[in-house]
Amino acid sequence: MMMLETRTQVRLLGLPGSLRQGSYSLAVLRGLQPALSPAVDLQIGDLRLPLYDQDQDGPSTPQTVQAFRQAVAESDGLVIATPEYNHGIPGVLKNALDWASRPLGHSALTGKAVLVISVSPAFTGGVRAQAQANETLLAIQSRPVLGPQVVIGNVTNKIRDGRLTDEPSLRFALSAIDRLIALCPAVRRAEYADQSLG
Repeated sequence: MMMLETRTQVRLLGLPGSLRQGSYSLAVLRGLQPALSPAVDLQIGDLRLPLYDQDQDGPSTPQTVQAFRQAVAESDGLVIATPEYNHGIPGVLKNALDWASRPLGHSALTGKAVLVISVSPAFTGGVRAQAQANETLLAIQSRPVLGPQVVIGNVTNKIRDGRLTDEPSLRFALSAIDRLIALCPAVRRAEYADQSLG
């Protein structure tokens, strides 16, 4: 008989696409943390990784990369918050996805549910970064969240004390996180267990 994993919390990993201390992407993730249900734990990862180098992808994989891959693997789903740089995603985010997509055939991102939130001081809200991020996620066989895209424009006016505080933006993002959680394998297993016992 197959054993079903049971946990009290859904574990999400947030990835801010900017390294800046006052990053709007980081502020969005920090704003979401206290707004989530106690049943959802959102940790924020660090994308300060070396540039991807296939010569270092193997026995000599840097420790920071190994830790990042483990954090991705142990999460039930990812929440990416990204700015738009020159009509696309920042290099630091693409680099992190490249590292996490390896080793070939054993990627921690395969089948992983991922929500992309794009942010921008412009009213467009980083829609081109959103599209590029989802294209990359599909190429590495992740499961991007479907439905209305979370695009936060004019983000400068929606942040206070390093956190997203704009209620409509938070509500919209939280509804997308609900869709993300519904894709998480641990949640599906728990629902299966509940149904089988009913």
